[in-house]
Amino acid sequence: MGIFTRFRDIVSSNINSMLDRAEDPEKLIRLMIREMEDTLVELKSACAAVMAETKKVQRQRDEAGARQRFWAGKAELAVGKGRDDLAREALVEKRRYQQREESLDQELRDHQSLCDQYQEDIRQLEEKLKAAREKQRMLVQRHIHAERKRRAQEDIRRIDSTETLFKFDELENRIERMEAEADLVNFGRTHDLENQLDGLLLDEDIERELEALKASRSGVDKTA
Repeated sequence: MGIFTRFRDIVSSNINSMLDRAEDPEKLIRLMIREMEDTLVELKSACAAVMAETKKVQRQRDEAGARQRFWAGKAELAVGKGRDDLAREALVEKRRYQQREESLDQELRDHQSLCDQYQEDIRQLEEKLKAAREKQRMLVQRHIHAERKRRAQEDIRRIDSTETLFKFDELENRIERMEAEADLVNFGRTHDLENQLDGLLLDEDIERELEALKASRSGVDKTA
């Protein structure tokens, strides 16, 4: 496939549409970028060759123009000296270089036009390549996000599995047993403490009742 055919195919291609239909978009975009880069290298190389040829043609045209002016001067000199025969020969040479200059001038315009077209093609291809690289970056980011999402979903499924839930239940039961054991440790001490405090209250009541009896008894004895 020629460089211009590839260039036209690339520039006219719809990247988004091609990627939407592709089984492996990331692989396809890599291939497209590589093709664009190779074509861009060839375009720049061809453009450089035309530019070099343009400079060569321009030098040849300038030389032909200089020779044309040289023979025009010689023709004038010959006429001034009355040498019409030499003047005629000088004018023939002048016309020959004039025709060559005109031919080279047309060739120079053709080269310049081709060089301009190459530069425009390079600009378009660079824009297409930039868009493709941006698309590649987005595809890579989407792939990374998709991979992270997949891993997160796998983690969630593992957490929701029966085995995992059973481990959580087992851990919860173990904690509840530990809490119950702690309550039992404190239960006997708390009950004994309550009995002792109740005993103190009972002792106070007995003492008050005893004092009341003593006081009552003391009053009876005095009366007797």
